[in-house]
Amino acid sequence: MEKTYRGWQEWTHGSLQKEYTEPTPLLAEDGSLQAKGWARKNVFLYDRNRVKHVMRRKEWDFYQISDGNFMVQVSFANISLGGYASAVLVDLKEGKTVASSMAPFLGGKDRYILPSRGDVPNHVSFRVGKALFEVNTGEERRTIRFENGDVRCEFEMEILPGLENITTVLPFEGFPDRYFMTTKQNCMPCSGVFSSPEGTRTFSKTDTFCILDWGRVCTPYALVWYWGNGSGRIFDQYGKEHLFGFEITWGIGDESNATETCIFYDGKAHKIGAVDVETFPKPDRYMQPWRFLSEDGRFNLTMRPFYDHHSDLNVLAMRMHSHQVHGLWSGTVTLDDGQVLEIRDFYAFCEYVENRW
Repeated sequence: MEKTYRGWQEWTHGSLQKEYTEPTPLLAEDGSLQAKGWARKNVFLYDRNRVKHVMRRKEWDFYQISDGNFMVQVSFANISLGGYASAVLVDLKEGKTVASSMAPFLGGKDRYILPSRGDVPNHVSFRVGKALFEVNTGEERRTIRFENGDVRCEFEMEILPGLENITTVLPFEGFPDRYFMTTKQNCMPCSGVFSSPEGTRTFSKTDTFCILDWGRVCTPYALVWYWGNGSGRIFDQYGKEHLFGFEITWGIGDESNATETCIFYDGKAHKIGAVDVETFPKPDRYMQPWRFLSEDGRFNLTMRPFYDHHSDLNVLAMRMHSHQVHGLWSGTVTLDDGQVLEIRDFYAFCEYVENRW
């Protein structure tokens, strides 16, 4: 088999997964990283003022909403040099962007400060020029709103009782004060509307889900990663409905204490080992089947792609080059108790990204 970024079956860390369950400071006063591992809720105490390399500090709240036919991305990012608020609507089946809007800003180091946690009640409301980005997070629901000229969207998502996520802190070898901390919150049924001069698209909680990608990082200049994620409903052998999802990310930092990989089932996180893709998709295999397998064998799914949402953004010395590939996933996953779930034609995505930022 062809080698991939990780090296197929050349796992670098075995099965060590260090779980945190109690509040733990992310950084010491001198900016050195204090926590390395994962949690089912964000227990890592983030103080942005302790970040030693301020201009390498990046913070974002990214929401991706989809019913498998259309996708909405709403985000706010502050990368210290500047940032943006944005919203985009993509027709996945036609393979085209329907509408998009971005409001950039410069000099975000000491303004547009996002919450220090993404999975607890909080409120965000920023105006960037004429654009509005607003999020209200409560115990049982979250609402997001974006307005900029003729592009407007508003969504509401459910937060089910006891809903777990996966929050990870990954260090970078040789950089004691660099880290990659993210929360991935899956399995949030979502409804709302996206309006633009091209028309209005309505989304229903019956078939639409939202994923929150919440990031607070301080990284080296160049990064490469895979990110795969999906949320939806599946049925067991008795016809009972269950919420199901997964999160697989790799290639970022030192994974010797944890990997950003888990299965979600009825709101609970089931931790799995490192995941890799059998055949490296670069440069021309993005639309061929991707087979994913975890080192513990508990995640064994193949994606049949139907759309490659490719983007390549170059701004001065920065580049964000991404192939976010959407498809239907089939295979098996195994829960913590040994129960094997059969997955058939489940909509999800996986992206391969090369960044300089």
